[in-house]
Amino acid sequence: MSVVQQSLKCVFCQICQGLAPASIVHQDLKYLAFRDIKPASKNHLLIIPREHITDVKSLTVETVKIVEEMVEIGQQLVKEHLGTLVDYRMGFHWPPFNSVKHLHLHVIFPEQSMSFIGRQVFRPGTFYFATPETTIDWIKKHRSSSL
Repeated sequence: MSVVQQSLKCVFCQICQGLAPASIVHQDLKYLAFRDIKPASKNHLLIIPREHITDVKSLTVETVKIVEEMVEIGQQLVKEHLGTLVDYRMGFHWPPFNSVKHLHLHVIFPEQSMSFIGRQVFRPGTFYFATPETTIDWIKKHRSSSL
C-alpha cells in the first residue's frame, strides 16, 4: 500500500490533512495534538507525528527522538492546560492493543480523576500500555535499523 493510500485510510492522517474533525490543541510542522474523543480524565490528549508511523514497534534507535519530542510537547501541554507534571499519565498502547494504527502518545491529566476502568486501560507496566521511558528502553534494546 502506498503512503498516499495509507493516509487516506488512517483517521489520524485525515486529521493531519484537515479531512476529519478534531479538537486541535497544538500543531507544528512535525506534530499535531488533539483531544481524545473518549477521554479517560478531564484532559486526555493525543499527540501524533504528521508522518504516518504505524506504532511504537515501527520506531528504531535512530527515531527515538520522535518519542522524546512527543513527550516534550505533552509536558508543555499539561502545563498550558493548568495541569501539573506530578498528576498526569503518559504512554503508548502496545500493539496489537492500539485502536488506531498511527503512532500516538496519550497524555492524561489529572490522573486522580481517572475512573477505575481508565486506570486499568492506561496502566503503565502492563503488556498493553507503556510509558515513554519503557518504550524508549524497548526500542534501544530491540530495534536498530532505520524506518
